[in-house]
Amino acid sequence: MLIGVPKEIKNHEYRVGLTPESVAELTHHGHRVLVQTQAGEGIGASDNDYRDAGAEIANDAQVVFDAAEMIVKVKEPLAAERAMLRPEQLLFTYLHLAPDADQTRDLLASGAICIAYETVTDASGALPLLKPMSQVAGRMSIQAGATALEKAHGGRGVLLGGVPGVQPAKVVVLGGGVVGFHAAENAVGLQADVTILDRNPLALERLSSHFGAKARVLYSNKVSVAEHVASADLVIGAVLIPGAAAPKLVTRAMLGTMQPGAVLVDVAIDQGGCFETSHATTHAEPTYMVDGIVHYCVANMPGGVARTSTYALNNATLPHVIQLANLGWQAALRADPHLRAGLNIWNGKVTCAPVAKALSYAFTQPEEAIAP
Repeated sequence: MLIGVPKEIKNHEYRVGLTPESVAELTHHGHRVLVQTQAGEGIGASDNDYRDAGAEIANDAQVVFDAAEMIVKVKEPLAAERAMLRPEQLLFTYLHLAPDADQTRDLLASGAICIAYETVTDASGALPLLKPMSQVAGRMSIQAGATALEKAHGGRGVLLGGVPGVQPAKVVVLGGGVVGFHAAENAVGLQADVTILDRNPLALERLSSHFGAKARVLYSNKVSVAEHVASADLVIGAVLIPGAAAPKLVTRAMLGTMQPGAVLVDVAIDQGGCFETSHATTHAEPTYMVDGIVHYCVANMPGGVARTSTYALNNATLPHVIQLANLGWQAALRADPHLRAGLNIWNGKVTCAPVAKALSYAFTQPEEAIAP
């Protein structure tokens, strides 16, 4: 199979779909890989590094899209990229379609087969291709929040861990999944005052066992969220409903109960955000103010640590890329129901139930796509 790797064009997105090491694995399996020039520049991988791994180098994205049978990316295709997709071409990347009607419409019109990293599952029901970026984003959320709390950035002027004789910052983490766990780990490590809210009894038990007295672990409901958000210096939005738009846990009215200069970091922004006042921002302009509250809503947070993120992502995605290339997408999805869960768009139809529900499309069972 001919696999194409275009250079990412989202604002300040420095990751790349395949590392040179991943390219070497694919060429070892007999596949061709076409990489757009300078696609790996953001992770310190030169065109010569890709050539040494067996890749061919293309001068521009159009050449990659025109030639490739499968496109491997990191972020969702922007409008210019969507226009280059063709019927029956396979796209394997993050999509986050539920809050993105324009992208969904264009992908349906393209006729491409679109498999989303974020809805591929594993035997435990977890999301293994989302997990590494959730780990990165969770850890980065505390770095970003700590910076935004600085007075020069509009924050309250509070140091997360305080100093002897001065109280630490109050950090509230909404959601105790992968993002929330890693956010709490970093916040606890910086000696902040940490509270984690979640609704899943198993998650509550796991978090309580892990953190012990280092963090409060509480059941999440409207009352508890409102109470703890009101007293927080930093709130991390870390909720996820696989494939669906994120629930709005913090309303605009709740901002009026918060301390001026408090910070909201919405890690769920890829899925529409879990704060009512959230809208996507970029690494170039990461924050904005609403009612005196700092909002950090960067939609590609892991792109800020591109090398770490790309290698972590490739560790998870490469086996699936190889499977798709070796077997072809239909046989690969037929053989692996967990990879089949990643199929979001096929033959102009929506094959992911949460996306269909969020955007009012008819839902087509993914099994229809792989029927003999």
